[in-house]
Amino acid sequence: MVLSELAARLNCAEYKNWVKAGHCLLLLRSCLQGFVGREVLSFHHGLLAAAPGLGPRAVCRGGSRCSPRARQAFMPRGLADKRGPEECDAVALLSLINSCDHFVVDRKKVTEVIKCRNEIMHSSEMKVSSTWLRDFQMKIQNFLNEFRNIPEIVAVYSRIEQLLTSDWAVHIPEEDQRDGCECETGTYLSESQVNEIEMQLLKEKLQEIYLQAEEQEVLPEELSNRLEVVKEFLRNNEDLRSGLTEDMQKLDSLRLHQKLDSQEPGRQTPDRKA
Repeated sequence: MVLSELAARLNCAEYKNWVKAGHCLLLLRSCLQGFVGREVLSFHHGLLAAAPGLGPRAVCRGGSRCSPRARQAFMPRGLADKRGPEECDAVALLSLINSCDHFVVDRKKVTEVIKCRNEIMHSSEMKVSSTWLRDFQMKIQNFLNEFRNIPEIVAVYSRIEQLLTSDWAVHIPEEDQRDGCECETGTYLSESQVNEIEMQLLKEKLQEIYLQAEEQEVLPEELSNRLEVVKEFLRNNEDLRSGLTEDMQKLDSLRLHQKLDSQEPGRQTPDRKA
């Protein structure tokens, strides 16, 4: 039964912490997309106004951090085809803010949030401790404090604070209570809303594994171990497994091609990237 699977997952405190932290990053993404889009547009208009003869081909030369990273658009790797912030995840937007001198921000605070995001995505069992979650709350709020004059970011600050301090208790309908879990406003997230959050996080995690495999950033044995943990998790949670079939097949296909390539006579597997 779908709800019983959800209840079992959220009754694991460390997994619930992982979902909460991931939900915060989804909220962060939503509030940064519009802000970053406006700022980049304003920045490019400023460049064109300062050098009108260059036209639309003008290249940013406004600061050290803009070269070469800002010319990779919004995504640091793997998603260079993204055309704007509305198509980017939190780490892409954070990387752009960190890379471009147009954004006046304490970059240590940005890199701390990026590090937390990577720890969430690289958590093999998709679990984080309550101590880690409290540290994450401090770091993400420190970052958001850099934008106290941006209304949509201020609004998300409050939502994140309430989300991370809420209980998120699971209610079972057989006990004549409402489905879902208590959210930041005192209302309830439905089972489908919680499931959507989980799906987005797992898709991002699988995308991260795929990019690491494609760029050979980890040893094949380590990659197999990470993937097996996710597969085992999905075997035990049918409600999530059905929505991630395509992502898993994409990963398995890449691994198969790499295995066949490594077995070709005279062909050597490239060294793992540092």
